[in-house]
Amino acid sequence: MTTGRNMETLFHLLKGSLGTGILAMPNAFYRAGYVLGAAGTLFIGVLCTYCIHQLVKCEIELCRRRRIASLNYPDTASAAMEDGPRVFQKCAPYAGHVVNAFLILYQLGTCCVYVVFVSRNIKEVVDEYHETKLDVRLYMVMLLLPLILINWVRNLKLLAPFSTLANLLTFIGFGITLYYILNDIPNISTRNPIGAVRDFPLFFGMVLFALEAIGVILPLENNMKTPKSFGGTFGVLNRAMLLIITLYVGMGFFGYIKYGSGALGSITLNLPADEILAQSVRVILAIAIFVTHGLQCYVAVDITWNHYLLTKFQKHSHKFVLEYVVRTCLVLVTFLLAVAIPNLELFISLFGALCLSALGIAFPAIIETSTLWYSLKTTSSFCRMLARNTFLVAFSLFGLVVGTYTSLSGIIHTFFT
Repeated sequence: MTTGRNMETLFHLLKGSLGTGILAMPNAFYRAGYVLGAAGTLFIGVLCTYCIHQLVKCEIELCRRRRIASLNYPDTASAAMEDGPRVFQKCAPYAGHVVNAFLILYQLGTCCVYVVFVSRNIKEVVDEYHETKLDVRLYMVMLLLPLILINWVRNLKLLAPFSTLANLLTFIGFGITLYYILNDIPNISTRNPIGAVRDFPLFFGMVLFALEAIGVILPLENNMKTPKSFGGTFGVLNRAMLLIITLYVGMGFFGYIKYGSGALGSITLNLPADEILAQSVRVILAIAIFVTHGLQCYVAVDITWNHYLLTKFQKHSHKFVLEYVVRTCLVLVTFLLAVAIPNLELFISLFGALCLSALGIAFPAIIETSTLWYSLKTTSSFCRMLARNTFLVAFSLFGLVVGTYTSLSGIIHTFFT
């Protein structure tokens, strides 16, 4: 029974990490080159895995100290600050709000990517059968009402059957996509082993966006009957991340070798436009990602409404109406951003660098530093921990600043000049 539950958790972790990000990996490898792309993806993957272990171990330790069953990510951050040095203790009341802000931004950013992805893939199919080529933004307008309606579903259990169907469609779509990629691959000598230095920050953001599933880690670990099985050398996390990194390196490497500099923000857009099988992939994945939009936006709704606004409107006579207004407004935010910037690769890189540098690397390092500040028994252990986490925070801040600047520069150059 325990093995079955562990496999279920592993499967959920895979689902949380396999989305539009993996379809952008060939474009990421084009920016870094196939050698640096493979090495960089492996490095970032190992780094992300290590930081997830940091977060999980600290959550377990903080729960043990407080004699409680579990903590979510924001509460883990607050609890860690409370147990840290005085300067961190002053930050404790705000730590959870900062984490929530980044989580909301990341989830809404992911939903923006989904809106662009669905619209672009539907447009590619329709354009093949109609002489009039509509702008991709018009397809976003057509999607707006269905997106609002699916995000009006308050009970996630009602979306569960559709989520299961979306997962099945996603794996079918990935399988057919791999068939096209691996068919008639050009000689590797025609591709660059190392890309242009100016594109490295975009590569960093795209890979980070693709690999990180930080939002689902603690809920999955907390829901396991044997949480200790999550960590460890051969635990659920390491096995899942090994498989995920392998899939991402494979998709990026072979996708870049296949399409070279023509690799687009979603590899599905490179598939033959006139073949029914390729068209079916676009439709299948568009349906799957459309359903997933409701699941991703639910996190932003949950934090915004349940954690912040509900307490203010608890006694309001139109409380439920206000909740639907909030849900609609969040969908409109993702819609308007997608309309303003309908570019998959720049969106993916921006939100990867901006949000996941912090959520996936910097915050876990800061949380561990604060949690272990007074509990490490030797000076050498403390110094190693401090040096290691200082490097992680510095690396993530560098990636955040440079990656965000490069992505924003690309957006401004592409759409506003």
